[in-house]
Amino acid sequence: MMLSPDQTEPELPWGQTDTETLLDSVQCGSMSAEPADGEGKARSVHVPALSREEKRRRRRATAKYRSAHATRERIRVVAFNVAFAELRKLLPTIPPDKKLSKIEILRLAICYISYLNHVLDV
Repeated sequence: MMLSPDQTEPELPWGQTDTETLLDSVQCGSMSAEPADGEGKARSVHVPALSREEKRRRRRATAKYRSAHATRERIRVVAFNVAFAELRKLLPTIPPDKKLSKIEILRLAICYISYLNHVLDV
C-alpha cells in the first residue's frame, strides 16, 4: 500500500506500527530476517524454487536457445531429404526421373523389397 507524504502509516492490527520492527522479529524456518549486511533492510523471507518444467520452459524461451533449435531442425530436415533422395535413386520407376512424394517413395521401397525377396525365394 503506497502512502502519500502527508498520510501517516496506519497502525497494524496486531499492535506494532513499525513494519521493519515487525519484519525483524519474524523468523522463517532457520533463516532469520536479520539483515546480513547491516543496512537495516529486511530480505525477502521466501522465494519459491522453480520446478524442472518451469526451468526448461524459461530456458527454451531465450532467443539463443530458439536460434540453436532452429539450426538443428534445419540440419535434421536437410539430412532427412538427402536420405529420401538416395533411396529414390535406388528405386526403379518409369520414367526414371519422375517426382515422387515421400510417402510414395516409402511405399515403392516396400513393394520393391518385397519383389526382391520373392525373386530370391524362387
